[in-house]
Amino acid sequence: MTTQLTHEHTAIQTYVQELRRQVEGIEVLEPGIGTTRYSHDAATAKTAASSGNPGPAVVLPATAADVQKAVRLAAEHGVTLVPRGAGTGLSGGATAHQDQVVISTEKLTAIIEVSPLDEVAVVEPGVINADLNKHLEPFGLFYAPDPASFDISSIGGNIATNAGGLRCAKYGVTRESILSLDVVLADGSLITIGHRSIKGVTGLDLTSLFVGSEGILGIVTKATVRLRPIPVARMTVSAFFNSTAEGTDGLAAITLSPVRPAAIEFFDTPSLANIDAHSGTSLRSRGAALILIEIDGYGIGDQAADLATALSAVGGRVTVESDDDGVRLWELRRSGRGLPQDKWYIGEDIAVPKSQLPKVYASFPALEARFGVDISAVSHAGDGNLHPLITKDKTPDDGANPPAPLLEAATELVKVALSLGGTVTGEHGVGTIKREWAALELSERSRELQHAIKAAIDPQQLLNPGKAI
Repeated sequence: MTTQLTHEHTAIQTYVQELRRQVEGIEVLEPGIGTTRYSHDAATAKTAASSGNPGPAVVLPATAADVQKAVRLAAEHGVTLVPRGAGTGLSGGATAHQDQVVISTEKLTAIIEVSPLDEVAVVEPGVINADLNKHLEPFGLFYAPDPASFDISSIGGNIATNAGGLRCAKYGVTRESILSLDVVLADGSLITIGHRSIKGVTGLDLTSLFVGSEGILGIVTKATVRLRPIPVARMTVSAFFNSTAEGTDGLAAITLSPVRPAAIEFFDTPSLANIDAHSGTSLRSRGAALILIEIDGYGIGDQAADLATALSAVGGRVTVESDDDGVRLWELRRSGRGLPQDKWYIGEDIAVPKSQLPKVYASFPALEARFGVDISAVSHAGDGNLHPLITKDKTPDDGANPPAPLLEAATELVKVALSLGGTVTGEHGVGTIKREWAALELSERSRELQHAIKAAIDPQQLLNPGKAI
């Protein structure tokens, strides 16, 4: 063990001992094999498992005061901290090394208040997205943001990445549903930002700054979230097309119709084949592309009729699905696609103005031919957010790392998105995985400004260093 590592190991030991002494009853896990799962998120799990490295020390605070004390002590000892929610992130934002301490919010699970008249709830960050909505059902309210991992991801993690999801087309991303936050800063101080009221413009909009900041500016300990009435009705409409290109014509037809669906999901031809192979379904027999739509609210029959007219006019075969079939189709959207274990693959999270979606799909064949890869994509088509899957066959000559053409194809697809006015990440965040791609999007001056903000709030660079910016 080098002198540097020995020093860091000693600092962690001292920190853990002192924290236990100062905060009676606080749960702290010693670094070792037992904490390996805290060293990664969903995006980096495979790499972490293959490394065989022991995990970091983990603090599991039960109160905001515990978080404050844990952060304040870390500042005193110069220990870097990695805030962590449920670990479902897809950009490496919650990765942690042995010389760091993870602050997990998994014990902060209280739903503190539900106010039907204000249409808000006050929750701790460890509350699971789906559990919040179950709690809200008797009030006739729901929390709109619904990432595909809604049944396992936490509100705090959703806030950290400004998570999107399926219903963003109508209800917006996480930021649109966050009114106020309690945040522990890098010096251990606790501040409240934002407003409980729907309107409020006093001071700079720090809430929007912290939402999506991936834990580099502070640790959320409480959130006031905006709620909405559960719609009087919901209906699933499917439209199958003869090709991916015809399907993208259907997306334009929806936009030009008077209907504003809650969710619009698009599946290209290989994505349908992937789901069939992975889930034992037969979607591909119904067509070569699918638009899956959820409509809600009053006049739902009229909405369905208008959609059917618009989609049929561009070649869509439209079905108003039964409740059971609708549930099954949405389950397939969330978890039906498989990842190829016998191939190299990279999953992306790009977004473009939704009018540019056809051009992104049209770019796939040339990239496939150029780099010897296969590309497919499902997309949150209502807001232009694609999740491409790029795969390449393995060969006996391959080493332990993905071949260069796979990475080059991924980078070129990012450049396609940027050329169309898009972004390198629509909802998963930058984390560690996409920092080089983010540099393609953000100007040098913009990056300087972001680093200056980080330095002003966290001058010691203690919170999640090396992530997001």
